Amino acid sequence: MAYRKLGRRSGARKALLRDLVTDLILNERLQTTEPKAKEVKRIADRMVTLAKRGDLHARRLAAAFVRPEQTDPEDKKSKDAVQKLFDIIGPRYREREGGYTRVLKLGPRRGDGAPMAVIEFVEE
Repeated sequence: MAYRKLGRRSGARKALLRDLVTDLILNERLQTTEPKAKEVKRIADRMVTLAKRGDLHARRLAAAFVRPEQTDPEDKKSKDAVQKLFDIIGPRYREREGGYTRVLKLGPRRGDGAPMAVIEFVEE
């Protein structure tokens, strides 16, 4: 299966995609360039599929990819990305067979003309 290189070496590309997927899970909406959004969509849909499975092995596979979020110990409501993925996002799409995210094109960025897009979770 082919993938986009995004002009980076493999380590930087993996770190970038990990951070974008984690931010998408936490905020449920993200604005980035169109090629990055299309790559994040592939990975985020896989993470939601793991969350739908819900077993321990799936949780460990997701935790191996998603960045561990630094949560405030004083804030009792804060959740890290894996916990939110398995407790909130996974059950939301229990009846859906795929296509958990969508990419909406915005147009060119003002500074360099890069095509921009918004990636977000689909409302169920």
